[in-house]
Amino acid sequence: MAIWIDTDMGFDDIAAVLCVTHAGWKIDGMSLVAGNCPLPQVCSNAAAAASLFNWQFPIHAGRACPVLGRLETAERIMGPTGMLTAGQSLPSATLKPDIPAFDALCNWLQAPTTPADERHILALGPLGNIAALILARPELAAKIDRLTWMGGAVSLGNHTPSAEYNAFADPEALAIVLAHNMPLRMVDLDLCRQVIATPQDVVAIRKARGKNAPLLADLIEGYINIGLSRGRQGMAIFDPCAAIAVTNDDVITFAPARIDIDLNTGPSRGRTIVDPRPAAIKNAEYAVGVDAVTAREMIFAALQAEAEKK
Repeated sequence: MAIWIDTDMGFDDIAAVLCVTHAGWKIDGMSLVAGNCPLPQVCSNAAAAASLFNWQFPIHAGRACPVLGRLETAERIMGPTGMLTAGQSLPSATLKPDIPAFDALCNWLQAPTTPADERHILALGPLGNIAALILARPELAAKIDRLTWMGGAVSLGNHTPSAEYNAFADPEALAIVLAHNMPLRMVDLDLCRQVIATPQDVVAIRKARGKNAPLLADLIEGYINIGLSRGRQGMAIFDPCAAIAVTNDDVITFAPARIDIDLNTGPSRGRTIVDPRPAAIKNAEYAVGVDAVTAREMIFAALQAEAEKK
């Protein structure tokens, strides 16, 4: 299977990439989108992560703004770099010049494949890059066999009471994806909230002797502290759950549903409406079950393996 990752590159995005590579999957490329923080910082995060973790796939800068309206980042929660830390942070870095994400996605979809190959996109942020591809090159977008997206919420949101952040940040992009019958699988907040990272999970990472162990431990602890600051026992592991849904079909299960997105300008903007009733005209799938113990084990096995690399 050919896999492409579309991301706004916060800490859980890094963890998701490490889950994919630890599972032995080859990543063909990565496109970046503004989200956790503005695009220049996203690019710096991706460039630094690629250098530190020896990512060999090409990385391309994509959309700096949503389809409509102003950019809404997650900086008020994630800080100015898009990832909090208990100590060390990613160094500032510059992304190597390359073709824009739109062109790179087009080239990837135009490349010859065998009949057994699937083109799978793992999307971990707002969906602006995918929406741009759909609108400008629908014949190429039709070659995407599966789009697994971490976003949306069946119940309550996190960025607003109604909306999950990735949906809220560019709801028109999600509307475009849904309107064009893309093979969307939504891994939403409710599913991810069943997989929790706690302070105890940092201990083994911090004891590892690899070159990136101190940085990873500080970033994981900073991420977990978001949940602790809100009186929770830990922090839900969002993007890595979507990665596990890609690499291990038996850990997360999906069901068909009608999914719509609220585009109103009021307090419900960005809310995803999920209708699984038999009479609903289905346009996507959403995650309905997770083996939380196995998912946690897989995520932290990937992080531990990276922390132990010399």
